[in-house]
Amino acid sequence: MPTDFLFDGPEDARVTILLAHGAGAPMDSASMNATTKVLAGAGFRVARFEFGYMAARRGGERRPPPKAEKVMPEYVAAIDDLGPTSGPLIIGGKSMGGRVASMIADAEFAADRIAGLLCLGYPFHPPGKPTQLRTAHLLELKAPALICQGTRDEFGGRYEVGEYGLSDEIELFWLEDGDHDLKPRKAISGFTTAQHLQAVADKVTEWVGRIAR
Repeated sequence: MPTDFLFDGPEDARVTILLAHGAGAPMDSASMNATTKVLAGAGFRVARFEFGYMAARRGGERRPPPKAEKVMPEYVAAIDDLGPTSGPLIIGGKSMGGRVASMIADAEFAADRIAGLLCLGYPFHPPGKPTQLRTAHLLELKAPALICQGTRDEFGGRYEVGEYGLSDEIELFWLEDGDHDLKPRKAISGFTTAQHLQAVADKVTEWVGRIAR
């Protein structure tokens, strides 16, 4: 079944970003919409898609999220269905979507199909289970990667992630007091969600300028 995409941003953008959603929310969740808006505003062509279980939920089926390994082929199929882009392709996503992208990134990078990986709130471990790490494949990652993470993300905060020994190809961009949706508490941090998302867009622009010439 062909992948259904939701497109934002200029059709003739030099760089396309393909994003998948998190485990519990669809591709048009408030968080995904807000992030996509700022990335599109920065001049990127953003394509979003849903894994089969989430698409089935739209039809009324109550499907739980499968293991990330189970939907890896769906992400590869989405790249296939997207077809040739006008320039470099970055893959990634929100939480689980970014994790799945990270699990196929090296093979796709080696095949010269992608230029890099963008993760928005990476789920380094389940909340409250800091020893159940989802980082084995990130220790030797070869594809250039940018992980945008809130410092108080319950799936992996600043100080614990610093101990993981991640690949040198991974650049971490920390957002002060951000949660798993990168949202800060303004009264505590002084930042708004809009400011954090704009900072993400600015960082992605700078990073892409270095890795996708």
